[in-house]
Order: sequence, then structure tokens, then C-alpha cells
Amino acid sequence: MSEPQNTQNTRKSAFMERLLDGVEVEWKSLGEVIQSLKTGLNPRKNFKLNTTDAKGYYVTVREIHNGNIVFHEKTDRVNNQALELINNRSTLEVGDILFSGTGTVGRTAVIESPPKNWNIKEGVYVIKPIQEIIVSKYLSHLLNSENIVQTYIRKIVGSPVVSLPMKELKKLQLPIPPLSVQKEIVRILDTFTELTAELTAELTARKKQYSYYRDELLSFESTKDTKSTKKVEWKTLGEVGEFRRGTAITKKETIPGEIPVVANGPFSTYSHINYNREGETIVIARSGAYAGYVSFWDQPIFLTDAFSIHPDYTILRPKFVYYFLQNKQQHIHAMKKGAGVPHVRVKEFELFAIPIPPLEEQQRIVSILDKFDTLTASISEGLPREIALRKKQYEYYRDMLLTFPGAPGTTTGTT
Repeated sequence: MSEPQNTQNTRKSAFMERLLDGVEVEWKSLGEVIQSLKTGLNPRKNFKLNTTDAKGYYVTVREIHNGNIVFHEKTDRVNNQALELINNRSTLEVGDILFSGTGTVGRTAVIESPPKNWNIKEGVYVIKPIQEIIVSKYLSHLLNSENIVQTYIRKIVGSPVVSLPMKELKKLQLPIPPLSVQKEIVRILDTFTELTAELTAELTARKKQYSYYRDELLSFESTKDTKSTKKVEWKTLGEVGEFRRGTAITKKETIPGEIPVVANGPFSTYSHINYNREGETIVIARSGAYAGYVSFWDQPIFLTDAFSIHPDYTILRPKFVYYFLQNKQQHIHAMKKGAGVPHVRVKEFELFAIPIPPLEEQQRIVSILDKFDTLTASISEGLPREIALRKKQYEYYRDMLLTFPGAPGTTTGTT
């Protein structure tokens, strides 16, 4: 049973009193505790992206992820001349904080090593703290705290592209405890973020391992290949399975209940009291952005804008067929037709070839892949659950540690 709210508040208050040890907390605007607030540069007439000599990285909000600057395949590139031109405006240095000021507002990252091969776009702000007043990581955590976020989101303007004006960001009122207290708060919070980072790295490694084993386990050759040790018979899905279309229904026509309504996406968007599928069901989204998406349900569902595949149970296990099709997801997405609303057709799936290994082998493969799937994808078990719990724990302690007495606008002396 969870603690009563007043008990939690008492514990928080006592913890903060011990941490502060009688020291007063000043409140200052962001503009008072930083050297400068700048931004990067957009290409326009200044430079071009992805030229043949572009080896540097052009950081946008996409590259600011979980407090880190992460380069990936889609990161735009810039040449050395462009990097120098951008840096004339941004003047990036170690200890600066990046803050996404447009689009997805509020992502932050502290620059921890010299930014020799990258720089930022316009709309990504660079905050230069006065280190004698405020610690960079403390300010970064603070800018993500619930109280501060709720303050600045009221100042966001624009549509459809939103932004937080620099002048409004500078007005943010911030609690400034002594540097020793700031460093202790950073030490505590970094413990949680480092653990989350380790778990995320572990999840990435396990997903790669899963992908490798899935490819290996689901690789079969035809019985015509006399040299193969994994020779199996292949048949088309139309030969070994039944295809059934969903039943058209709108949300207005449903009666809210416990049965998920499964349509053209990976998740159920609403519920119903009736079902038209039960047991192990392989579902293929028929149209829309997720056309061709393969999902598996082992419960009663109401299937609408999709179709289901029901393999002959005497020779194929449904979960084996699901894993095989899921492993071909990229190829299946490429089967989409139509420029306006893309769709996939049953008749093309009827011609889709599938291996027929012995039932015992199918079950062995399913058992192995189920374990990997639980470890890497389950939100109730495995690493995703652990990561989600650690993030909640971090958010709890962050908001507790960054809530100080004397917040502007309060009458009780606490935030």
C-alpha cells in the first residue's frame, strides 16, 4: 500500500532540511546566472547540408536524447567551413547546456567534451552558466523538473511550429542553493540517470542479440537444396492457412467494454463488448500508415480494418508463423500499394512462402524467441519495465530535490 501524501511530504521536507542544513536558498532569474544565451545557425544562404566534403554533424532536437547528444544515420552533416561559421554564433564550449527551444521544446544536454566535429541549428539554444554561481548539470536537471517545465510551457508561442522565446527563458526564476548542495543533488540524480543509461545500453545489446538469433532460427532452405542442414518444405500461406477479413465498425457503433478493437495499427484504440476473434490470432493491418503491420493477439479481440491469418494447426503453430512474418516486416511494408491511403491485399499474402519445419522445431524456436521478446519488449517484465521504473524513480527524486522553500509567488514559503 502506498504512503499517504502528507507522510510523503513530511519525509521530503525533512530530507531537504538535512540537505540544506539551515542554509538559505536564493532565487534568481536564469538571465542572472548565465554568461549568455545563444543559438546556432540554419543553412539558408549561409551553408549547405550533406555536401561531399561534409564530415561534421549538424545537431537538431533529434540528436538531443535522454540528456545526451546522439549522432545517428539520419543526422545531417556539415563541412568544416560550416562548422566554423556556426560556431561564430553559438561559441560552444564544455560545460554549456543545449536546450531545444523550437519544435519539441525542453530537451537538454550538457556538453561534456570539446565539440570539435559538430555544432547546432538555429532553434537549439546554448546556455552558458556562470560556474561560480550554478553547476551545469544542476541547471540541466532543474530545467527538466516539473515545477520549471510547468512555468515555461505557459510561455511557448507559435503554430504549427512552437517555440519558447529566449527573453522568456531568461526570466525563469530558479532556486540557487550553495554550490556544495548543487553538487550533492547532481551526484544523487546522476546515480539514477547512469543506471538508466546502463540498462538502456543493455537493452540495445539484447535487441541486437535477439535480431541475430531470430535471423538464425528463422533461416531455412528448401528441400531441393541437398547441401543444406536445415532443409524443410515450403508452402504458400494460401495453401496452409485461412484468411479472414475484419468487420467494419466505427467507434460510435461500439459499446465500451473489455474487448480490444484492433484496426490498422499496433495498438487497440478503443474497446467493445463483443469479439469476432479469440485464441492465437495473427493480424495484418490492412490500410493506412501501418498497412502491413504484423501483430499477434492471444485473447478475444474485435478485428475491423485488418485481416487475420489462421494456419493449419496440424502443421503450423500460429506463434511460429507470426515470428516468421515479423522477421519479414520490412519486406511486407514494401508490399504496400496506393499513393493516397496505402494498403496491402490478401491475395499477395496468400502467395507468401513460408517454411514448414517439424512442429517440435517450431515450438523450440517459439520458446527461445518468446524469452527474448519478454526481455526486450515487455512493459510488464524485462528491461523495458526496469527502465521505466528507474525513470519514474529519477523523476520522483528530481522533483523532490529541486523543490525549495521561498519560491516566487508562494504564500506558504514552499513550492
